[in-house]
Amino acid sequence: MKHTLTLMPDGVEVALAQGSPLTDIEYETSEPLIPFGCRSGACGACVVEVIDGAEALGERDPEEADFLEDLGWADGNHRLACQCRLLAAATVRVVDQ
Repeated sequence: MKHTLTLMPDGVEVALAQGSPLTDIEYETSEPLIPFGCRSGACGACVVEVIDGAEALGERDPEEADFLEDLGWADGNHRLACQCRLLAAATVRVVDQ
């Protein structure tokens, strides 16, 4: 089963397999839509703001929450794209670093 990930502000829609990390978008498009460096939640390059569908990205684990807080994104609306898994349709915006 695939779900739609929408990237704002351009509204680009990409279908990803259920349970895929958002950084798997690189396999579905030729453009680097979500930057990333490590895939392990240690670099902070892939911070996204969740616009819609927060529940579709699974729970933030304590390590992700702590790292996001260290980066200044403790509000709960931000995630590391490499750490959350797409479980249903969601809309995100890549954060300018």
